[in-house]
Amino acid sequence: MAYLELNAIHKRFDDVHVIRGVDLQIQQGEFIVFVGPSGCGKSTMLRLIAGLESTTSGSLMLDGRDITQLPSGKRDLAMVFQSYALYPHMSVFDNMSFALKLAGVPRDEIRQKVERAAAQLNLTQYLTRTPRELSGGQRQRVAIGRAIVRAPKVFLFDEPLSNLDAALRGNTRVEIHKLHVSLGATTIYVTHDQVEAMTLADRVVVFKDGLIEQVGTPLELYDRPANQFVAQFIGMPSMNMVSADAIPAFSARAGDRLTRDGFLGIRPEALRVAAPADGGQPARVDLIEALGADTLIHVDLNGVPLVVRQSERTALRAGDAVGVDLDPAQLHLFDKAGQAVAHPVSVQ
Repeated sequence: MAYLELNAIHKRFDDVHVIRGVDLQIQQGEFIVFVGPSGCGKSTMLRLIAGLESTTSGSLMLDGRDITQLPSGKRDLAMVFQSYALYPHMSVFDNMSFALKLAGVPRDEIRQKVERAAAQLNLTQYLTRTPRELSGGQRQRVAIGRAIVRAPKVFLFDEPLSNLDAALRGNTRVEIHKLHVSLGATTIYVTHDQVEAMTLADRVVVFKDGLIEQVGTPLELYDRPANQFVAQFIGMPSMNMVSADAIPAFSARAGDRLTRDGFLGIRPEALRVAAPADGGQPARVDLIEALGADTLIHVDLNGVPLVVRQSERTALRAGDAVGVDLDPAQLHLFDKAGQAVAHPVSVQ
């Protein structure tokens, strides 16, 4: 039996059907990431698990106990919000210990738990400071520490890194992963950032329009997307999606596996550019994005925009003529409805 079970969960706000029948089983100790575009229902689903919203129908089971109708405070969960939600007049110590004081935990036990969590989060030297004396990353660690001291059965994170700058996001993401490993806790993490999803998750749950599109490990979703939506949402830059009749020379490489009204999915790293004399389909460079370790080359091939990813730097410039070719072993094929019908042979 799963540690946390979501069974046929529906949520309506008046006439708006936000969550439309979600089933999911989460094992103890897993790091699960809910990902999807804005408005897909991922944060609402997290709030339903937390008890901050009531379900319209369906059930939530945690460690064999039905928590569907329990108030938030009795679910044995701890949530970390995007906005930190710290008490500005309290010290770091008091912020982290507040829930324990309300629960009547003995003073010595509170101090031990707070000091242990502060040490794990490198906050020991800041325990007497107030939130206004901390950086954004430190405030987020205090919010995480407040959850840790409660020793909940499940940690819930609602886009906790969105308010941090790029460098802090990367550092805090690593800290969250290390913390999860050291605690062995069950964690559900909501983000719209697929890089966070790919680097943190044991399994990723992709949401769209209140439904789950696919569940799997990060590389399963990358290598074997169930449909066009997942294929283009997972991976940066996005998978190139080309209708079967747009580039006949490319479609011919797929053979009879591709229907006339289907689509070719081509990861940017499966394409390569060369001088026109070296073969490939004639194209023109639109834009070069030099990222240091990688180079993204945006080309126009008979009106079809494509992105090519290569590890080498390039002397190409916008307007240059090139030849574009692909690795036929790396093609993803989709039918008219956008459902996957074939994946690259190298990941079968």
